[in-house]
Amino acid sequence: MRGLDERTGSLFSYVDLEERVRGDHPLRTIREIVNAALAEMDGDFAAIYPPGLGRPSIAPERLLRAMLLQAFYGIRSERQLMDRMEFDLLFRWFVGLGIDDPAWDHSSFTKNRERLLEGEIAAKFLRAVLAQPKVKRLLSSDHFSVDGTLIAAWASIKSFRRKDGSDNDPDGAGRNAERGFHKEKRSNDTHQSTSDPQARLYKKGDGQPAKLCYMGHALMENRHGLAVDGGITQATGTGERDAALAMLDRRPSRRRITLGADKAYDVRQFIQDLRERKITPHVAVDGHLSKNGKPRVTAIDDRTKRHPGYGASQRCRKRIEEVFGWIKSSAGMAKVKLRGCARVNAAFTLGLAAYNLIRLPKLLAAPA
Repeated sequence: MRGLDERTGSLFSYVDLEERVRGDHPLRTIREIVNAALAEMDGDFAAIYPPGLGRPSIAPERLLRAMLLQAFYGIRSERQLMDRMEFDLLFRWFVGLGIDDPAWDHSSFTKNRERLLEGEIAAKFLRAVLAQPKVKRLLSSDHFSVDGTLIAAWASIKSFRRKDGSDNDPDGAGRNAERGFHKEKRSNDTHQSTSDPQARLYKKGDGQPAKLCYMGHALMENRHGLAVDGGITQATGTGERDAALAMLDRRPSRRRITLGADKAYDVRQFIQDLRERKITPHVAVDGHLSKNGKPRVTAIDDRTKRHPGYGASQRCRKRIEEVFGWIKSSAGMAKVKLRGCARVNAAFTLGLAAYNLIRLPKLLAAPA
């Protein structure tokens, strides 16, 4: 049963949370946008909370606000988040708790949060934030950039075992025993993590170690560098390009748009797929030489490269690294603490929404 998002005051309390938060605090602008987006998602919340079934749960609006605070302030665990909410008046005001309302138990918060992570609430919340009139006017509808990054899975490399169970290594003493991989050929076809079966062994490049990870993707508009779409896929060699096409297909446009990307997207089939969708590819060209000493073959023609817009896209596309950098360092997504592609996808998408929200107060305050 869905809980109510209503703040109750105390008869004998002289503390007004609304007055305690200064008028120019950035969270005031963020909370206004968040509340407007959550109001539009009322039907989505009603669909996952059957009425009259069980006791009232924590209101989903409060859960989402608390999850946003965890990303804003880089709080490492749910236990620390609940401790902070117990004494921090700013957190209570943003989430919607009254001055005398008890903070939730960390296990109750985690259990109630699972329902939001299992659905598409995070993606719908990101779209609802971008659909707000004051936010929508900041977005570019013609120029975009795309990129991917690796998100370390919550699984040890020791858990990467053969699927047929034919590992002969001794377990040893303790639950974290040593395991040798000498002369053992491991691949995703024959091996699988016992902790997180959907994580894949992948390495970023030559000379880099292979790790169990997921691949995060983001589509950014070039005007202000806001993330307009994103998600998580399994780490594969074609994952970045496949995810880019999927995100572009979710944003149909009647006009020709441009797409900036790095040299990993300089693949003939991908460029052809973009042109079939009437998208101009502004993909970086690999300037290195091949093994025979000749320049590498590129799918980008000279007519595209000499256009002034190509250089502008190459400058703007690098800002997408700021999105990934904030999500990994501040929002704690460098090594995700969830398992399963769907749950990691929800946390990553909510991180994209949080990144947009922390930038909106300054963007909205800037002169037009």
